[in-house]
Amino acid sequence: MHIVAIIAAGGSGVRMGGETPKQFLPLGETTVLGHSLDAFDRHPRVDEIIVVLPAELAERYGPDVTGRRTPTHVVAGGPRRQDSVTCGFALVPPHADLVAVHDAARPFVSAAVIDRTLDAALESGAAVAAVTARDTVKLADRADGAPVVDTTLPRDTIYLAQTPQVFRRSVLEDGLALGVAGMAVTDEAMLVERAGHTVRLVDGDPGNVKLTTATDLANARLRVGAPGGSEGMRIGIGYDLHRLVSGRPLVLGGVTIPHDRGLLGHSDADAVCHAVVDAMLGAAAAGDIGQHFPNSDPAWKDVSSLDLLARARAIVGERGLAVRNLDVVIIAEQPKLGPYLEAMRTKVAEAAGVSPADVGIKGKTNEGIGPLGHGEAIAVHAVAQLGSPAAGNREGGGPRA
Repeated sequence: MHIVAIIAAGGSGVRMGGETPKQFLPLGETTVLGHSLDAFDRHPRVDEIIVVLPAELAERYGPDVTGRRTPTHVVAGGPRRQDSVTCGFALVPPHADLVAVHDAARPFVSAAVIDRTLDAALESGAAVAAVTARDTVKLADRADGAPVVDTTLPRDTIYLAQTPQVFRRSVLEDGLALGVAGMAVTDEAMLVERAGHTVRLVDGDPGNVKLTTATDLANARLRVGAPGGSEGMRIGIGYDLHRLVSGRPLVLGGVTIPHDRGLLGHSDADAVCHAVVDAMLGAAAAGDIGQHFPNSDPAWKDVSSLDLLARARAIVGERGLAVRNLDVVIIAEQPKLGPYLEAMRTKVAEAAGVSPADVGIKGKTNEGIGPLGHGEAIAVHAVAQLGSPAAGNREGGGPRA
């Protein structure tokens, strides 16, 4: 099996601002392009890398991207993305089995996403990493100038394409032939579709963001942080309180706890998850739980708050962040929570995407003082630390492209 990765870095990056194309801008110890190259250079299944650079910069930057573990070649690109990928494809050897095309402006692609896309393309001929749309999608009509809604599309059928996009060599060759013939497209998968091939969708990653604007770059730099340091670390505080009422189950941290009363709320009223969600959203400067999951929306009626926590994880992931650790204090006079704390830690950790070792949950009483001490309500305080998903896993070495 011979696998070649084409890193498309031939664009000008004009929307980023400044004179330097975005793929060559510093990002931590390397550049935006350097992160994308590292992901494929480290991947054990990739045999060759072809980097497509802007024609006017190929000679200047070419030497910076070679000298890696994986044999790496540099070629000048063309005026359009499809032209640049065609230039790169010209260096793909005839014996190559799969060709992965990756946008250099997606510096946080994971090995897991690469593996999933490679496996699907090997089986189906063509595969694209993609994430499902979280928001309701409107198709607009601009016939009279200002856009108006033409129709609302079913959200569960909408996928947002990422890279890598992986193809059998012959399949990509068919698609690129259409591009040479003049068909304008926005990605290689579109060419392959037009050539009559089926393209399979595989799970992408919300963290596999494309850097387009200066804000995107600033968020990416926050995500990378300083190796071994606290740069990029963000802290959020969450708080929630619910009254105890008869006729409701008591759910805390995703665990149903035997008690004569439960917490009153629109969802399952899991105050642990609600406080953690607010802490996570606060650390990411992404609003609060009421903004994203309002109690006026019937979609959240009686929903498990573990689902809200998982959705909050996706929201912070879209901002290039991930949970590093959580700390929670539950203030409840009754019932005794000790027997249930480990189960809570496990469920909260799974929803937040961390290990149970990264979640602390403690139960305290209010010493009989006030409404909490009289057993009228349960309150929860939470702290969330967010940072780069790759924190602590970066390899050493000096800056390189």
